[in-house]
Amino acid sequence: MFFSGDSSTRKRVDLGGRSSKERDRQRLLEQARNERKRRLNLRQQNSAALKIQKCFRGRKAVEAERSKVREQFCLTFGKHCQKVDRNCFYSDSGFLQQLLFFFNAHNSGDFVALVETCRLLHRFVRANAGDVVDLFAGVDYKSKHAIVENRVKRLAFACLQAVHHNRNQLKDQLLLSSECTSVPAVILLEAVVILTDPKLPWVCKVVGYLLQRNTFALLRDIIVTAKQSTMDRAANRELSSLGHVLILIASHVGQQPFTSTNIDPRWSFSIIASHVGQQPCTCTNIDPRWSFSSQVLTIPFLWQLFPHLKEVFAVSGMNKHYIHQMALCVHGQANVLPDDISREFPGYACLLGNILETAVAAFSQPNSSFDMAIDFAVVSAFMLEALPPIKSSNRECKGDSSLGVDEMVIDEECVEEGMNKDLQRQIINAIDPRLLQQLVNVLSRGTSLLSGSPKDMPQNKEVEAVGAICSFLHVTFNTLPLELIMTVLAYRTELVPMIWNFMKLCHENQQWPSLSSQTAHLLGDGPGWLLPLAVFCPVYKHMLMIVDNEEFYEQEKPLSLKDIRGLIVILKQALWQLLWVIPMKSPNAVKSSTVLSGHRRNSVDFIQQRVSIVTSELLAQLQDWNNRQQFTSPSDFHAQEAVDEVFISQALTENSRAYDILKQAPFLVPFTSRVRIFTSQLAAARQRNGPQAVFTRHRFRIRRDRIFEDAFNQLSALSEEDLRGMIRVSFVNELGVEEAGIDGGGIFKDFMENITRAAFDVQYGLFKETTDHLLFPNPGSGLIHEQHLQFFHFLGSILGKAMFEGILVDIPFATFFLSKLKQKYNYLNDLTSLDPELYRHLIFLKHYEGDISELELYFVIVNNEYGEQTEEELLPGGKDIRVTNENVIQFIHLIANHRLNFQIRQQSSHFLRGFQQLIQKNWIEMFSEHEIQLLISGSLEGLDVEDLRHHTNYAGGYHNEHYVIEMFWEVLKNFSSENQQKFLKFVTGCSRGPLLGFKYLEPLLCIQRAAGDASDEALDRLPTSATCMNLLKLPPYRSKEQLEMKLMYAINAEAGFDLS
Repeated sequence: MFFSGDSSTRKRVDLGGRSSKERDRQRLLEQARNERKRRLNLRQQNSAALKIQKCFRGRKAVEAERSKVREQFCLTFGKHCQKVDRNCFYSDSGFLQQLLFFFNAHNSGDFVALVETCRLLHRFVRANAGDVVDLFAGVDYKSKHAIVENRVKRLAFACLQAVHHNRNQLKDQLLLSSECTSVPAVILLEAVVILTDPKLPWVCKVVGYLLQRNTFALLRDIIVTAKQSTMDRAANRELSSLGHVLILIASHVGQQPFTSTNIDPRWSFSIIASHVGQQPCTCTNIDPRWSFSSQVLTIPFLWQLFPHLKEVFAVSGMNKHYIHQMALCVHGQANVLPDDISREFPGYACLLGNILETAVAAFSQPNSSFDMAIDFAVVSAFMLEALPPIKSSNRECKGDSSLGVDEMVIDEECVEEGMNKDLQRQIINAIDPRLLQQLVNVLSRGTSLLSGSPKDMPQNKEVEAVGAICSFLHVTFNTLPLELIMTVLAYRTELVPMIWNFMKLCHENQQWPSLSSQTAHLLGDGPGWLLPLAVFCPVYKHMLMIVDNEEFYEQEKPLSLKDIRGLIVILKQALWQLLWVIPMKSPNAVKSSTVLSGHRRNSVDFIQQRVSIVTSELLAQLQDWNNRQQFTSPSDFHAQEAVDEVFISQALTENSRAYDILKQAPFLVPFTSRVRIFTSQLAAARQRNGPQAVFTRHRFRIRRDRIFEDAFNQLSALSEEDLRGMIRVSFVNELGVEEAGIDGGGIFKDFMENITRAAFDVQYGLFKETTDHLLFPNPGSGLIHEQHLQFFHFLGSILGKAMFEGILVDIPFATFFLSKLKQKYNYLNDLTSLDPELYRHLIFLKHYEGDISELELYFVIVNNEYGEQTEEELLPGGKDIRVTNENVIQFIHLIANHRLNFQIRQQSSHFLRGFQQLIQKNWIEMFSEHEIQLLISGSLEGLDVEDLRHHTNYAGGYHNEHYVIEMFWEVLKNFSSENQQKFLKFVTGCSRGPLLGFKYLEPLLCIQRAAGDASDEALDRLPTSATCMNLLKLPPYRSKEQLEMKLMYAINAEAGFDLS
């Protein structure tokens, strides 16, 4: 057959390899499956429709029956219940049965009937001498208890329902006291008070029934509406009916007896715990989402509305029950809280504020327990963790970084946008000294950490106590202003010895237990010493700021010197672990921690970074104490791993771990190693400026008798780049003649020594001396020199130039001034050097046992400069603030701060600017103040003649065993220390040798024969030098006496460089 052009008859081929029969079978199965689903859906729809119709018909029938009963009720008892007597509440009466059957809170008539019923209840209870049981059941309660309990609990719930539904109309009545018996809201709420009296036998059934119907959620809505009332709340100090209802229900659930005699006797009877002398409470456990904690305590400023409830909650033990309830579900707390009232009032923040506000009263009760303190710390830490950081403002108080409590204000830029300021202030004010003191005391009483009894390991309670207090304080440190809490923790609690004894036990046993599982969300898999160190280090560091020398060294408070040596070992090991062993992000990330979320702020990485910082700060402070008076070897601060050449080479490379250690914890590296790194940095900087210096060379003519003025006028005009370059000097003597000699570096060294000697002379008026003859800026320098700040800038650059060129200058600075080169604050113990008498007076005040206010001291200080007396306030309005026992620590701190920081702030600031033109901040931060003085002036030890001889070269026929050289070294060795320094200055231009020894003298000392023969004329010459090359030209004297005489004459001639 021929092709007809119709393709429909073409055979179909399934490329998948399936036949058409198989395909048809699958289609048929799919159709059958869909048909079954359709029939199932149809049956379900029909069934649902039947249920809906049945429910609707049932409800319609019930409503019809309720309407019928309502009409019958009005006919029988009257629309306003005017046809009833006291028997209407009896179990055989149909009055309550009918009312509770048809009652609907949406029906205004039913509301009126319920109000009248409650009015009758009040009247009959009063008439029956308060016997509520007799009113409902007569004398045979046991046989009728089921009917009575059912009616009472439904009546109580109906009253709350009625108030809840009509709360907007009743909002001005909700906070009225029970004396206002004519208003519907009070009548209904007082009926609930009567029916839930703890002495009644059915109270447990009634409260359980109310809780099953989420009564606290209804009360929350009622309270929120009551807050919107325009009524003057301050005018009514009586217990409100709504507050009374809250007390009854909440205290019943808390099951705590209340026997305080401080509460008004008119209502104290109603809050005695349920079932006194009867069977235990059988109330069903309530879902945490509908509990008093979640629904009521999350209302902002709850205690302002219900001050009596606050007292009951704090002192009756209710808080113990509810805080424990919160602790059980603390990790899921965000899921059990209701929706926030508004963005301004997050539920967790309101809950935190209300709990904290009652904590002081709770912990002051005799029944406050260790377990309650644990629960409180865990719950508070969890909620504080969710808060944004709240920091104090950057208000300046004369450079003081530790303002008083009264000065703290909230930094609006640091607070989460939209959060209510009053709520933040409530939280800040609640964490006050009394709370911290009581919390630490309760936790420490529950352990034996303060008893000093030796143990193998901390017990479970001790681990739990340390874990709870450390988690609470760590989160608090990262959330609230530290100034508010550090002083009380340091001086009014036993926190430091408590945590130290715990750490000491763990360290001695080489085992750090994991902290409580309730605080494990902070640490994760981090080591057990992280949280204790995160809290101990900042508190102990704060304590050391005000501890005096007698307490630290002699009384050994708060820790013994032996304990401090052990502490140094723990801190050093922990710090090395964090900076070298444990991988960690850059420490710079910590600086932005205040903008992190709560989770990030308390992650293990953040805690590790934070601990590395506070640990290094505390170790640096302990090193300062050791520099004042040595109680341990300086090498105890060094890490053994930080001394090899590999570490030193890595330390010169930025972004390496060794570089980070050098930057954050330089004391781990031995001083000599840091000096080598410093000299390498200086050499590299000089090398960078070396090629340019050839073309930008500056030569200055300086008159010796006007050295400071000439140097200031000429060198001040140099730029920072020029200062780093080569500078050459020629001296002009007092006759106006330029001195002989070409400056190859030696004359410049001499210039540096002379100008520093002149400028830093106290006679010039820029600097003053302490009693130890140490220099610091003169606070009254402006009264002597009009350009005093420019002079300080210039002197800073001069000192920087000396260090930059490796020239040692003999200028003994006071430690508290050297700290300004590191931009550090000075504290009380630095005052001993500046003003010992003032220091003694302040220490007397600190330990004064009487009433300090009787001394008539105020927050002012009198300055006396050159006979001119001025009075300055230490605080705004300080002349009116009397010093008391409570604020004396702050007064002492402010006095020390004024003398050590504020008075010399301008001079120090300008000096630092000039200094940092040549010496970078990160270079000098490697060293302590004591070490900086060594960098400036070298070691105070005498000249090491053997070291100098070992690193000396010879020329012109001299050698190490030449008889002239042998005589020379014997003569030099017998010189006094002063003459040895003069010799060194004569040869090198500087009276002190290199800090690391003469191996680092650049170039090495060379002794050259000065005369070709030993004629009398040649031997009559004096020794000469070329300081630019560290060269001594020594004639071949015949005797030791002759060599000593000539050398002494040369080094004491003080003839400038004319001898060269």
